[in-house]
Amino acid sequence: LRVVLAPDRSAPVVGIAVLYDVGIRSEPEGRTGFAHLFEHLMFQGSANLEKLEHFRYVQSSGGTFNGSTHFDYTNYFEAMPANALERAIFLEADRMLAPRITEENLANQIAVVKEEIRVNVLNRPYGGFPWIELPAVLFDTFANSHNGYGGFVDLDSATVEDAAGFFDKYYAPANAVLCLAGDFDPDQAAALVEKHFGPVPRRERPIRPDFSEPALTEARHGVTHDAHAPMPAVALGYRIADPIGDLDRQLARVLLAEVLADGDASRFQRRLVQRDRSVTDIGAYLGEFGDPFDERDPTTFTISAHYADRAALPGILAAIDEEIAAVAASGTRPGELDRVITRLAAQMYRQLDPVLGRTLALAKFELIYGRAELLLELSARLAAVTDDQIRAAAAELAPQHRAVV
Repeated sequence: LRVVLAPDRSAPVVGIAVLYDVGIRSEPEGRTGFAHLFEHLMFQGSANLEKLEHFRYVQSSGGTFNGSTHFDYTNYFEAMPANALERAIFLEADRMLAPRITEENLANQIAVVKEEIRVNVLNRPYGGFPWIELPAVLFDTFANSHNGYGGFVDLDSATVEDAAGFFDKYYAPANAVLCLAGDFDPDQAAALVEKHFGPVPRRERPIRPDFSEPALTEARHGVTHDAHAPMPAVALGYRIADPIGDLDRQLARVLLAEVLADGDASRFQRRLVQRDRSVTDIGAYLGEFGDPFDERDPTTFTISAHYADRAALPGILAAIDEEIAAVAASGTRPGELDRVITRLAAQMYRQLDPVLGRTLALAKFELIYGRAELLLELSARLAAVTDDQIRAAAAELAPQHRAVV
């Protein structure tokens, strides 16, 4: 078990997060949505706690808790008063030791997940757009292209044996990162981690498959119908290879997304929203969920927009391509790069100020990049990105390398 300790005695609160190196990409064929379903099962009781006791222990201490499933990992976390540190450590260690995987728990959580899909996807405008629809067109392999929320047939066919095998394979201590941040003494915290996580049996870390896919050589197109959508929307996706191995190149893409679409002064906002009025809104981001540091190879550069006039789509795509080509040819304007670097750094510091945001980010960088401290170096590395790197990032986004949905 890798352990990250980040003491900060400025406020009497602590954050605890456990990230397991398993996510949507790890699901086997025929079991779409299983990683998310298993996240739900981890809250249904554990080795020494009945169902709902985890909730009661956290809330009675004045804390908050949750979990979430991502493409490359699943996380579980609490924010607690500092005097409840040991309680939080015990709670996470107890479910790493043995969650209560029973027929009853599995059946009721399948029902919960199916209702979540109805509320968040099937009965909500743009519910799966674009994070479900776009990968299905952009990528070829099941791991990268399937619906991470899951289909009802696959969810209903999940068994207790499936869940037990998933836990045994992926929820080993060697496949996890534990992060503590906030008001604690490091030596005392380390002793508490040893006390509660030490009894968890050692298991081999699973070998992560290679999920990479080659670059597209011709454009792809897809259409999805949404009866609830009040107006058309479009999403453009570009395959991004090796965001971890070449971080400086990835940071240039992050800044490019800011130059193109973040804020009223961005290229897309000024051209398509303010001048042409061809779209009502437009955004650009890396990662299916908008976090550029959330995924390994491959990840996605996404541009999405909503527009009122169905006939306007060819002009919208042409305008997007023109703005990207202008950056690739001429780079950024005077002061433009400084503006977006400052804006992005400010956003990052705001996200790290709450103890839970800091805990989750440190754990993620340890799991994905192998260095939690890289998080604290990002601001300086962003400031070192050059105009030439931004131009190179824009040149990657050629029309023949994308999928349009």
